[in-house]
Amino acid sequence: MAITNSQFANCFLISLIFLIAFASNHANGQELKVGFYHKTCPNVEWIVKEVVDDVISRVPSLAAPLLRMHYHDCFVRGCDASLLLDSPTKQAEKDSIPNLSLRGFQIIDRVKTALEKSCPGIVSCADIVALVARDVTAAMKGPLWEVETGRRDGRVSNITEALFNLPPPFANITVLKQDFLQRGLSVKDLVVLSGSHTIGISHCSSFNNRLYNFTGKGDADPSLDPNYIKRLKLKCSPNDQNTIVEMDPGSVRTFDNSYYSLVAKRRGLFTSDSALLNDDETKDYLKKQAINPYGSTFFKDFGESMVKMGRIQVLTGNQGEIRKVCTRVN
Repeated sequence: MAITNSQFANCFLISLIFLIAFASNHANGQELKVGFYHKTCPNVEWIVKEVVDDVISRVPSLAAPLLRMHYHDCFVRGCDASLLLDSPTKQAEKDSIPNLSLRGFQIIDRVKTALEKSCPGIVSCADIVALVARDVTAAMKGPLWEVETGRRDGRVSNITEALFNLPPPFANITVLKQDFLQRGLSVKDLVVLSGSHTIGISHCSSFNNRLYNFTGKGDADPSLDPNYIKRLKLKCSPNDQNTIVEMDPGSVRTFDNSYYSLVAKRRGLFTSDSALLNDDETKDYLKKQAINPYGSTFFKDFGESMVKMGRIQVLTGNQGEIRKVCTRVN
């Protein structure tokens, strides 16, 4: 029986709709699932946790950069472990200015080595980064959530893409909201994931302009608490590049909701922290967490937002590869 032009057009339209739906689901991480390695590498989560717990028990300061590594990976090309690739000419993501302060790459390598011994060629580096982020958070007394797995590793890593796709610490609320929304993350996800600043440190160079030359006239940022400015100036001289400051003073080794109390008191270390007070939704969220430490929803919300972030532009199925070594393509 002959197919009419109308029938052909309808079939083509249905096929197109299917392809678009498939691509949309794929891009949003719909092919990921909890327990992806249940049959092929059943001990994957136990192996990752064993390495992480050992490392954090000895070097707890690695928790924050290992958590941040997942964020820095997902915001550039999606969660594909492109951040881990080495470049002989120093032109990879890890060589970009926003990533120079990251540490802990050797821990990812250590996990990968352990997994290759147990189930060679099975677990992707991208999934390792996601699992490590969860386990370092839990090791710092933070929340524990189920990590979806099934990501595959990308083959491209570009220094310029990292420079232009990672929101800087001096970003305002408009830029932050736009960057998150472009990746399928909500305004709530923005304020929730910012809460990861409850652990970790920063060099003075990341915020010194807020203390000494905010508008180019030798002034301080008026959005910062004056008493906090005085304390920071005692630690950071005007041209200080190397001194380290805790992002959440007094609670740097405990993943809790005290970050929100600091920001509410105008003591957020970065401009991007203070920016959360410039939007009704983010301001409302942080103030609710700040005034209700024992009934806080932060832990639950953080796990949910991390799962959403972990779905950004993932490679699954036959896309990408499963790297044998995380620092180079096969």
